[in-house]
Amino acid sequence: MAEDDATHRDTHVSVSDGAVLRADELVAGYLPGVNILNGAEVYCQEGELVGIIGPNGAGKSTLLKALFGLVKVSSGTVRLKGEDVTNQRADVLVSAGIGFVPQSNNVFPSLTIEENLQMGSYQKPKVFKKRFEFVASLFPTLAERRQQRAGSLSGGERQMVAMGRALMMEPSVLLLDEPSAGLSPVMQDEVFVQTRRINRAGVSVIMVEQNARRCLQICDRGYVLDQGRNAYTARGKDLMNDPKVIELYLGTLAKA
Repeated sequence: MAEDDATHRDTHVSVSDGAVLRADELVAGYLPGVNILNGAEVYCQEGELVGIIGPNGAGKSTLLKALFGLVKVSSGTVRLKGEDVTNQRADVLVSAGIGFVPQSNNVFPSLTIEENLQMGSYQKPKVFKKRFEFVASLFPTLAERRQQRAGSLSGGERQMVAMGRALMMEPSVLLLDEPSAGLSPVMQDEVFVQTRRINRAGVSVIMVEQNARRCLQICDRGYVLDQGRNAYTARGKDLMNDPKVIELYLGTLAKA
């Protein structure tokens, strides 16, 4: 596929076509006048698993944080089911239906697994029992070890707790920031399996990942972010087999 054909492909869809979360022409950064995002766009349809890959410093994590109100958007819009939620507070977005799992420091280590999940439903404590059962159906180990402190868990197990906590408010879309970072190869595979399981349970997912090959294997659509804007977007399998994407962004990872 030619670069001109791939650039910004499929990003200009109407809100009414089933996009649960979409961002248009986002410009954002951490310091005034210093932009990390330079017109980035992304959308996720109901039931989709969307992957975002790209080189270090491309703005991938910044994009997720902008979607979740943690980085101020100076221009552009974020819409959840058609409603403008640009620069809303994170707690408001959680209530509206967006879950977010940060890359690091994503559990309360001194609390038990059960208490971590209770924190996930603090805005609606009455839903805890029902949502705990849902999370336990996805992560049976969490139910079995519910009284164990999160600080004693492995990195992969903590990631499961963090995902479970983000699911406690029954989000329409789940944002995952580098879920496999720092994990062993075995646990990385487990995280990708669990991510797909969450998606198949009815939760739309937008995932930022450094493990580009594995991310593109499981996602319905992928975005390649570079210098704060979309360089390519297409189906995950198409991106994996695109010679230009392989040359510029995947390298030998795509051949592994």
